[in-house]
Amino acid sequence: MSRRVLITGGASGLGWYLAQRYAAAGDRVLITDRNEPAGLPTGTVSFIRLDVRVHHDWQRALSRCEDHWGDLDVLVDDAGVKAVGRGERLHDDDWDRIVDIDLKGAVHGSRTFIPLFKRQGSGHVVNIAAPAGLLNLPGMASHNVSKAAVICPGFVQTNLRTDLHSPDPVPAKQADRMMRRGKPTADQVVERIVDAVGAGRFPLLTHSEDRRAVRLRRFLPRIADAQAAVRWRRTVRTLKAQDQQERVRTP
Repeated sequence: MSRRVLITGGASGLGWYLAQRYAAAGDRVLITDRNEPAGLPTGTVSFIRLDVRVHHDWQRALSRCEDHWGDLDVLVDDAGVKAVGRGERLHDDDWDRIVDIDLKGAVHGSRTFIPLFKRQGSGHVVNIAAPAGLLNLPGMASHNVSKAAVICPGFVQTNLRTDLHSPDPVPAKQADRMMRRGKPTADQVVERIVDAVGAGRFPLLTHSEDRRAVRLRRFLPRIADAQAAVRWRRTVRTLKAQDQQERVRTP
């Protein structure tokens, strides 16, 4: 029997790859996003607009699932944005944007559909977080905070790079570089997520380097802290050079 799957942020990025994977398996997929996708994957796939910050949009998505499918099997909260930068450079709007979408969006999704899952006696919630919430990456204050709260795919090469927002050039370049160098591929990450849902495994770290880093922090915290300090010192030197250039340009 085909599963019924709702994916937020499914018009692009990892959500789009997840929609393709579930549709290829013969599942019924509802893509939700603020923007309509350029096209729908082959299969039983539909789309409605949903801004994860808006309560009415979530209720409309719930009604759509109940009216068309009766129930829902898998809710994938994938909608997310990148807003990297040092804490002192991020404005209230930056914090509000990433917390409202990355954190509260997942809260709204769970709050909307968990009552349905309880009534039907089954269901699976997949909240897409990131290793940043476990490893405290340098120059990514808001990203680290929002992902720690959701706690986890690492950086993957998708078109999410085009939506990267930052008032801080150095962390933005670092984040873009990590996304460009991201391994495994989006298809491989999606396969691991789908397999984990089927097996009921939680949490999931999709990247081997992230699993090693988390194990190191858990079992050898002093070494992990020393390595993190080295990364922070390198980043600080680059940030200081950036700040010096900005002071020179400012009359």
